[in-house]
Amino acid sequence: MATATTMRPLVSLALSDQGAARLATQLFLALVGTLLLTLSAKTKVVLGPVDISLQTLAVLLIASAFGMRLAVATLILYLAEGALGLPVFQGTPEKGLGIAYMLGSTGGYLAGFVVMAAIAGWAADRGWDRHPVKLFGAMLAAEIVMMAMGFAWLAVLIGPAKSWQFGVAPFIAGDLIKVALAASLVPAVWALLPKRP
Repeated sequence: MATATTMRPLVSLALSDQGAARLATQLFLALVGTLLLTLSAKTKVVLGPVDISLQTLAVLLIASAFGMRLAVATLILYLAEGALGLPVFQGTPEKGLGIAYMLGSTGGYLAGFVVMAAIAGWAADRGWDRHPVKLFGAMLAAEIVMMAMGFAWLAVLIGPAKSWQFGVAPFIAGDLIKVALAASLVPAVWALLPKRP
């Protein structure tokens, strides 16, 4: 009977085997992850007619480096920070704060980030983070699911046609570039590390 192979993501190189030290390191990494997510949300790249944040790139890199459990915990912590009113999201504080902002036009994408992290982190836990093609496939699937969730929520608010026109189509090219970049960077880091027995 075949069993699923679980490997250790990049973050395992920094984690102690001791319970308290391991937990403290994981908490520190989750907090650093939320800071990276905040910075990536506030960083805009102009690509064509829209400004694109680096947030999906950050989610994919965090998930691939942290593995599924720590990545999902990091994304949930990030959403909790936003729910408490901290200005961690792309449009905060200009477009509102807290739960009210999260239930707005970006709500589906924010929820989709958690699922995106779970999919990419799951792939990393299985060693796909060492293979660019496998990792690209997993990250592309994660991207599609996240965009579908964002589209579905936005469609409830403004209708499917406008949701596609303003919430999906302008971001396809940029997000494909970010997926390809993330799928290249993580295996490159593994390639630079000394081989472990």
